[in-house]
Amino acid sequence: LQKLVVRAEQSSSTETTSFDSEKVLKDLQEKWDAVDNKGAVAAYAAGAVVALWLSSTIVNAINAVPLLPKLMELVGLGYSAWFTYRYLLFKSSREELMKDIGDLSKKISGSE
Repeated sequence: LQKLVVRAEQSSSTETTSFDSEKVLKDLQEKWDAVDNKGAVAAYAAGAVVALWLSSTIVNAINAVPLLPKLMELVGLGYSAWFTYRYLLFKSSREELMKDIGDLSKKISGSE
């Protein structure tokens, strides 16, 4: 039998993570200035807000029906179990999932 002893030590470096709001605002301003069709971007943003509000309303309505929340939990649990079995349990499935995610990110970013 071997014993393993682990001891945590405090790092001597005093790294602090800080949020530079001026840099973020400057980056956002540069990106906004680079947008050609600002009206379309505003329309998409407004559409996203409306879609979020609508989905919240639908979820709250479903939650008000006595039996449906438990049914939705069961559906979610079943889907989670299926997803785990289909994509996470075996190495070949995980590789397939990573390939699909990579392809999707390339399509979204436009680098494909």
